[in-house]
Amino acid sequence: MKKVTIFLVLLGLVLAITGCNSKKEEEVVIYTNGDEEAVAAMENALNKAGYEGEYVFQSLGTSELGGKLMAEGKQIEADLVTMSSYFLESSQEEHSMFKDLAFDANALEEHPAFYTPILSNTGAIFVNTEVLKEKGLHIPATIKDLTKPEFKGLVSIPNILDSSTGWLLIQAIINEYGEQEGKTILHDLIANVGPHLESSGSGPIKKVQAGEVAAGFGLRHQAVQAKESGAPIDFVDPVEGNFSLTESIAVVDKESKTTDLAMEMAEVIINDARKDLLSSYPVALYQGETVDEMNKPAHSMKFGQSLTVKLLEQHQAFFNSAK
Repeated sequence: MKKVTIFLVLLGLVLAITGCNSKKEEEVVIYTNGDEEAVAAMENALNKAGYEGEYVFQSLGTSELGGKLMAEGKQIEADLVTMSSYFLESSQEEHSMFKDLAFDANALEEHPAFYTPILSNTGAIFVNTEVLKEKGLHIPATIKDLTKPEFKGLVSIPNILDSSTGWLLIQAIINEYGEQEGKTILHDLIANVGPHLESSGSGPIKKVQAGEVAAGFGLRHQAVQAKESGAPIDFVDPVEGNFSLTESIAVVDKESKTTDLAMEMAEVIINDARKDLLSSYPVALYQGETVDEMNKPAHSMKFGQSLTVKLLEQHQAFFNSAK
């Protein structure tokens, strides 16, 4: 009787483990560098479409996720990835790891067949109007204005070594001034920033809102939202230009059941999550989408070279050389 009982217990354990493994194999793993608002919008869309319990999100920083994509290729655990478009393109070139999407969402701009954009971030200057008044400072019109002596210790920017938002700043400087003059401007800017060099793209707006600094450079939509909420914040589209980075969605080509399921989920996210995403990241990416005038940057620009991981590394080296 004991032997029979032990056998049945062991059999139950085996079946339970097998069942768990089976479920895990069919669960779509989604790697994302998106922040909380982006993840919430995607989860909401997937759950409403009936996929609750069939996926799991893993949030990673842009540098960490980019490193995994470049190092692991198709061997990565993820079935579905939302990530900065330039990292997706570079990892696809390196590993041919993504499957062409099985749907067309009618994006406004052309993009490779293996991804489609989910959101876009645009750079701008923002200021705390109360601190400006207290310090007797004029509203800066350019990034170069932030290098003036009166702004010493009163500026916050994101570090390109840690945050892709910092790349928007570097693109604007190099595009307007070239590398030689640009390096001088960046050197003076970093000197004025001092301890307010932030590892997060959201760091500068937090410092400006808290009144720790008078001005910052970061994500334009965050400043717009802060101003609309009644905070003493204003935003400035710098003469050097408002540069943007898109984040896109791609399906890892694992040729499995989860690949097909991931493709379904990607389409649901694009079709059903864009409304929520557009409210948090107000940049029109697809036909039929509109945004308020306040959310339209005055000086939208694109960098003259294709954005790649290699170019990012070159601009990171440029940043380091300007310190």
